[in-house]
Amino acid sequence: MRLLTSAVSLMLACGAARGGELPYFSVVSGEAGAWPEILSAIGFEAQPPDRAHVLVARAGAPAREDWILRVDQGAILILEGQSPLAGQLGFQPGAGTVRVASLIEERRPKLPIVWEKALNLPVFVLPEGARVFTRERWSGAPLVAGLHRGAGAVLWVAASPGDRGYERFPFLLAALCDLGLEPPFRSSRLWAFFDSSYRSRVDLDYFAVRWRKAGIAALHVAAWHFYEPDAERDAYLAKLIAVCHREGILVYAWLELPHVSEQFWMDHPEWREQTALLQDAQLDWRKLMNLTNRDCFHAVSAGVRGLLGRFDWDGANLAELYFESLEGIGNPSRFTPMNGDVRAAFRAQHGFDPIELFAARNDPQSQRAFLDFRSRLAGKMQEEWMAVLESVRAQKPDLDLVLTHVDDRLDPEMRDAIGADAARVLPLLDRHAFTFLIEEPATLWDLGPLRFQVLAERYGALTPHREQLALDLNIVERYQDVYPTKQQVGTELLQLVRQATAHFQRTALYFEHALSPPDLELLPSAAAAVAHIERLGAKTTVDSARGVGLPWTGAALVDGQPWPVADDETAWLPAGRHTVEPDPHPAGPRLLRLNAELQTARVLYESAIEFTYQSAPRAIAVLDRPPRRIQVDGAQVDGAHQAGRAGPFTLLLPRGRHTVAVFTE
Repeated sequence: MRLLTSAVSLMLACGAARGGELPYFSVVSGEAGAWPEILSAIGFEAQPPDRAHVLVARAGAPAREDWILRVDQGAILILEGQSPLAGQLGFQPGAGTVRVASLIEERRPKLPIVWEKALNLPVFVLPEGARVFTRERWSGAPLVAGLHRGAGAVLWVAASPGDRGYERFPFLLAALCDLGLEPPFRSSRLWAFFDSSYRSRVDLDYFAVRWRKAGIAALHVAAWHFYEPDAERDAYLAKLIAVCHREGILVYAWLELPHVSEQFWMDHPEWREQTALLQDAQLDWRKLMNLTNRDCFHAVSAGVRGLLGRFDWDGANLAELYFESLEGIGNPSRFTPMNGDVRAAFRAQHGFDPIELFAARNDPQSQRAFLDFRSRLAGKMQEEWMAVLESVRAQKPDLDLVLTHVDDRLDPEMRDAIGADAARVLPLLDRHAFTFLIEEPATLWDLGPLRFQVLAERYGALTPHREQLALDLNIVERYQDVYPTKQQVGTELLQLVRQATAHFQRTALYFEHALSPPDLELLPSAAAAVAHIERLGAKTTVDSARGVGLPWTGAALVDGQPWPVADDETAWLPAGRHTVEPDPHPAGPRLLRLNAELQTARVLYESAIEFTYQSAPRAIAVLDRPPRRIQVDGAQVDGAHQAGRAGPFTLLLPRGRHTVAVFTE
């Protein structure tokens, strides 16, 4: 038996060595629980134990010398709770117990982490050299700890992570990365909203690199801060756009009409929106203007055109153009629009002033008449402002357009609450090229990530333009009773991003400042849409629904041909199934990054490459060296020669589908 056991152990170890770096996991004892949901959030696949790099042994797992040998040879073993196997590795329950309801996380010690249901757990004694990642808040008892052993590592958790995988220990994946786990994929498909109020004094060069490494392809910048020209603010925005472009990040003007700007509010009290109490509509941070007033509309549209013309924007996002409030007609202090223009228009159609709805005329029929009128008005405003943006695009043809619209399909009450009606707005996609960005209302923020499939199905049934649908995730503190954190962080955030990118072409995160530092390195892998990865000898095959970055060093052959789209750490692949293997020949010019959908690429000869892309906005290509000559669709592009310049070169390319040839000699 001893010889048989040794042979089996050797066979398993060889299997681990062949597939050691592939993102495979296996639950080797007990039911799988939520571990598949946790590990698949960053792209890991379930495979048999002999192929897995990550092994999960749940509570009660028997002692196994072969699993310990696997760790010594490079595998990562996850131990859950108390078991003979955990004891074998030095994780032993002590004499005392602790009631656990509140935690301290090493990487975010100030973040409140609270369990919905407390547990009584043993206080464990840890092996020498173990690092504690998470402790019980008051006693300091260890709850999550890691141990490097041989070429591998062990992660121990004191209890099950919960049914959904994030109810107890939000940062298990970050702890695994600290122990040596490599995020298996990279992507650059995320959008993020950005408010300069939170980043006014930061090093923009540093942050642009950080955003790019986090997989952020575009920043949607709060443009109302720059509505009126100001030398200092304008210089800040110009630098922000320049450093983002250098890193291959697009920059959109994020508009929040009917909020225009602080100064516009101060200068034009006559155009301020009114609530049902006939007070100026200064609601939360937004100060709403009456855009139905023609003088106000013309002034603001001229200002928006000027704003979009002053800077090198890549796109414009018409966001949240609706009425207040989430409480609807039941809260007159927040209910809009009740300005004189709207009231007069409604009275002309229906014979009474809608302000009467908050006095004697509060019957359901009268309320319904105004709520329907209000919803139609919101749709007309969105159509009118989309036409304004189209007029700007006539002057800047590469300008991309986005309409952010609060969802009213999963929560139909949004239609009456704020006037949102997706079915009325989506037909605009038949006449305008833009992205319809679906914003989840606050009422849904406590629901799990599986809701995105339902959301995609409901919107897909409303329009044939499914490829132009995107999802806006609010990464903010939620008003509901949610556990273990008020804000979506760690495994919950990564599961949300994973599901969102599986069902929508694009995922936007609100907002950049709210993203948790431990999550940034994992976001690119969570946003990658990889169906399967396999290795046979030196060849790695990746099957992805969208383009993906494969961690890679050195020159590569893709599908047997020299591949020019790579940086020093990543080979970037188009959508579909592709095989990657080492290329023994030195690389020529390289396309380091492309902020667009890569379709084809090839080496023309030693000093020239060619690639084809598709992009709704203009594309940004970052080359590893300055080109001598560039052709787009066979036509020469002037100004490519950069004599005496060294280092990466950023190339702005037109929107649409194009073929680019780059010649470096």
